[in-house]
Amino acid sequence: MSLPARISLVTLGVADVARAKAFYSALGWPVAADDGDDFCVFDTRGPVLALYPAHSLAEDAGNPDAGTPESAGVRSALAINVGSVEEVDAGLAAAEAAGGRITRAAERMFWGGYSGYFADPDGHAWEVAYNPHWTLDEHGRPTLR
Repeated sequence: MSLPARISLVTLGVADVARAKAFYSALGWPVAADDGDDFCVFDTRGPVLALYPAHSLAEDAGNPDAGTPESAGVRSALAINVGSVEEVDAGLAAAEAAGGRITRAAERMFWGGYSGYFADPDGHAWEVAYNPHWTLDEHGRPTLR
């Protein structure tokens, strides 16, 4: 199996989710999901945009030291959403076979899904995720409504 050629979710690691949410909301971007000060998702015409605390994103991606203010570490992560747990495992295997480095092995997540991370050869964080709460449209883009 290959990994689908799509970006379904862009997660920005931010210092203050409420402040960032207010900024994107002021631009007129529609909030599709909101978990208070811990997580927020905007529905865009392209990939879904998520806001997440920078330190939490760095930890989630398997590089907890990268989330400190002194670090230039994980400040964003691209995500490829797939339709099953098996596709997550296969996608991570494909990324590793292509020269990527697994930074967090796939595992069941507190939010009910299953995901893992790899870094590309330049260190960019990519999440491969299955979210049972989201359906994917014909292009593999999450539909949030």
